[in-house]
Amino acid sequence: MFVKICGITNVEDALLATALGADALGFILCPSRRQVSEKVVRDIVGQLPPDVMTVGVFRDVGRARVVETVNTIGLRAAQLHGGESPATTRWVADRVPVTIRALPAGSPDLLRFDEFGADLLLLDGPAPGSGVVFDWTMADPRAVSEPMLLAGGLTPDNVGEAIERVGPYGVDVASGVEAGPGRKDPRLLRAFMTNARAARPPEAPERYQGDVGRRPFDWQEDDESMEGS
Repeated sequence: MFVKICGITNVEDALLATALGADALGFILCPSRRQVSEKVVRDIVGQLPPDVMTVGVFRDVGRARVVETVNTIGLRAAQLHGGESPATTRWVADRVPVTIRALPAGSPDLLRFDEFGADLLLLDGPAPGSGVVFDWTMADPRAVSEPMLLAGGLTPDNVGEAIERVGPYGVDVASGVEAGPGRKDPRLLRAFMTNARAARPPEAPERYQGDVGRRPFDWQEDDESMEGS
């Protein structure tokens, strides 16, 4: 089960999440109680192992700015969390290693998700970023062409049930493992990771078969290509 810990604001939380086995860390670079500066993100990313997917979260920022930020401060992925069109998302996806498109449950854009050209779908509640659980019957990984990350009000107490009911490729959490906005609670973080790993999802869609432990990018290959450029 792929686990993304979002809303990271400091190196201590980043290193703890990494030590506990998080696959991806998210840094919010748009207005939010958990917004963090590019300088802080650059400093944190420089202290992380290369096999962690570092994600910049953007909302309705100019596409060139998204690409410049990701590639300049050493991030591995762009997460688009606003009203970005399929054309904008494809433009970004052509220029950064990994692109995550966030959409709310029930969005009509889910029916044409393949048009966005994203590597991953992040499915959130109808009010994205609110930390409120939505009706999981609205989440069907088989309905989209790319792997789905489930978000929206996940906590150590409900992540196991969410995985077992929905069967996503991965899960995303921010407020559910916090002591306060932007500050992770070590006990909650550990419990979330433990419960997510222990969950037994229903049979995964065929395209997920063989994906156990797979990350949506090859960091070794990416580093080699950068060295040769």
